[in-house]
Amino acid sequence: MTAERPRLAVLTGPTGAGKSELALAAALALGGEIINADSLALYRGFDLGTAKPSPADRARVPHHLLDILDPDQDFDAAAYLKAARPLVRGLAENGRPALAVGGTGFYLRALTRGLFSGPGRNEAFRARWEGVSPGELHARLAEVDPETARRLNPADRVRLVRALEVHHLTGRPISRWHQEHGLSDSPFTTLTLVLDRPPEELETRLRRRTDLMFELGLKDETENLLRAGWAPTLKPFGAIGYRETLNHLRGLISLDEAREKTFIATRRYAKRQRTWFRGQMPEALWLHPGQYEEVLALLREFFRPSSTNLKDTRG
Repeated sequence: MTAERPRLAVLTGPTGAGKSELALAAALALGGEIINADSLALYRGFDLGTAKPSPADRARVPHHLLDILDPDQDFDAAAYLKAARPLVRGLAENGRPALAVGGTGFYLRALTRGLFSGPGRNEAFRARWEGVSPGELHARLAEVDPETARRLNPADRVRLVRALEVHHLTGRPISRWHQEHGLSDSPFTTLTLVLDRPPEELETRLRRRTDLMFELGLKDETENLLRAGWAPTLKPFGAIGYRETLNHLRGLISLDEAREKTFIATRRYAKRQRTWFRGQMPEALWLHPGQYEEVLALLREFFRPSSTNLKDTRG
């Protein structure tokens, strides 16, 4: 008899929707553990801009893959897959529900469905783009692969260059390769929940969250990271909130302007996330974070050992 695949619940959704709070409550109720799926929360010292769980919350529920990297360490979806999959298996073996929580869709897709195995790095090609701004990279990608350009953050230099590299080396857009690959690797039985709110409600929360980030000291946190010797050109400093704060520290904008630009960028990011989840996670159930009892009931049923009536979905 074939052993049942480990079970994994994916709780995702646009930034600021309230998935972390709901996941914490659910993990407490289920006796589960949380696996971080937010790319920036992997980095030590980048706390306020990621709304990381507090030390008190981490003491209540075990959290994995938080604060595991220094700002100068590279990490991508392949590295996330390698780090997170053994955690899911280990939790399953110990009878602990595993909840992958976060909004980095690429990481969640890699964890649950594998990765497109594309051509290797081409250093000569990459060298040609070193001095090119992310905006120019994004515009170039929009010409050759508009689908990928639409779903990528225009400031995400790493993924923009990779998409251009795949097109250059193969003559085909990376979006086409993803479609044909099918992302058919399915090591887990997965329940995917997208936690979302109406746009107006989410916007109010994002405004409040942005204000709180700056009130709690995002500027001080950024300055402390710089004083520690980390170069402002490192990847984590390109994240929303930190790049605007850096521009303020450079004297390019006021602190109020940095706050407003952070809010606008966050709102745009949430919109892109929502679009990505709809396109890449068609099997997901969409719920409002206020539907805690419904979410908890779904999770209880999903993780029940004798549960056989839930559809085996892919995250």
